Amino acid sequence: MAILTEVRDPRVRDVTVTRVEMAPDMRTATVHVSVMGSPAQQQLALRGLSSSAGFLQSRIADRIETRYTPRLRFELDGGVKQALEIARVLDRVLPETDAAAETPVEPESHLVPERKDP
Repeated sequence: MAILTEVRDPRVRDVTVTRVEMAPDMRTATVHVSVMGSPAQQQLALRGLSSSAGFLQSRIADRIETRYTPRLRFELDGGVKQALEIARVLDRVLPETDAAAETPVEPESHLVPERKDP
């Protein structure tokens, strides 16, 4: 949340944290981020995040009680961008379905046994 609300670096925009991987000794953390925009904007955001790492580490230290505050390293996560590209290709390749042509499925009431009152 601090990335969205407290980092004032103008390079850090349109950033989504997708996952965080902690080292077994909990001294380092790799923060995978997705950045919307061109490759140049993505690299700028990564540099901005790296510059803000100390500030973000201090915010983490305020919130958790551990012997060591993990050192943050930021990496681009291409998974979100790849998923969007796959969806775009599938939309182009797969035939469109007409929602009006599809008939709704009626419940099969004949499969429900009739209730007999005593």
